[in-house]
Amino acid sequence: MHDLSPLARFGGLVATELRDVTSDPSALDSRGFWAVCADFEGRLVCARFGRVREEPVPAPAPGAWHGPAAGDWTTSLDRAAYTDGVRRVRAHIAAGDVYQANLCRVLSAPVPADADVDALTALLARGNPAPYAGTIRLPGHGVEVATASPELFLRRTGGVVESGPIKGTARTEADLLDKDYAENVMIVDLVRNDLGRVCATGTVTVPELCVVEKHPGLVHLVSTVRGELRAGAGWPELLDAAFPPGSVTGAPKSSALRIIDTLETAPRGPYCGGIGWVDADRRTGELAVGIRTFWIDRAAGALRFGTGAGITWGSDPEGEWRETELKAERLLAVASGTYQPTGGTPS
Repeated sequence: MHDLSPLARFGGLVATELRDVTSDPSALDSRGFWAVCADFEGRLVCARFGRVREEPVPAPAPGAWHGPAAGDWTTSLDRAAYTDGVRRVRAHIAAGDVYQANLCRVLSAPVPADADVDALTALLARGNPAPYAGTIRLPGHGVEVATASPELFLRRTGGVVESGPIKGTARTEADLLDKDYAENVMIVDLVRNDLGRVCATGTVTVPELCVVEKHPGLVHLVSTVRGELRAGAGWPELLDAAFPPGSVTGAPKSSALRIIDTLETAPRGPYCGGIGWVDADRRTGELAVGIRTFWIDRAAGALRFGTGAGITWGSDPEGEWRETELKAERLLAVASGTYQPTGGTPS
């Protein structure tokens, strides 16, 4: 059996010796180093660890991860249901209910009882390196997550907060469409509004707009929104203002959430939520948007993975389905052991 003791990894840090677990976000303004997992539906788990040390993600150990076969994956929305959902979102846009909404599906496959997300993390670090990669392993608290997220949800340094919404995805920069740029600007406005609810008046800025970032197998458009927290505001107020992340909901957010609830057939869980760490002693923290994320559902004996796309009036249903496939393709291959690098470091 694998060691499934509590653990968290973020970048080159590993945290062990679990001390506390709470759902109270005010704990993040207290003391200590916390791993944070917020489900899209609102469940929050904050775990304080007693020991944090620098340690690179270990090399994959032979046989440590027994992933599902490539053909074992099922999807909460098949191609017909997903493309129909895109058409229904476009109908909502035509009716003036929403400008944009993110439509997602959850993929599932069986995994053995001793499956270890930390072993999967080792594979992801080689096959799909990501700037906000992270692992939280808390089997006793229903959190076993490995993310290869490229997207910053919230970074806090003292009183300065920053978000890095991604909108616009394609295989290459040349494949990006006008729709992708319009979608990014729309979500930047939403994130500015979210941060404006908790930041001092006049401090919210957009230092970068629609920057092309290259990630393994695809490119993204990424913007940066920054602000200064108003006096007395901390993590509870920040999460209340910004959650769930605007880039994976839509605009207006409240309308998009209602539409998502009617069209999606499976809970997103940590996918599209927030995953990361908070150092309460240093008043710093970094939460990723939980995309490119795997999690183990012990009750179902399943490994789950989410993928989705932002739907606008300019969306083509088949094109959006292909975007969800593109986002999942490489990650599922890594988890199923079929990913083969073409040589050198993955680009």
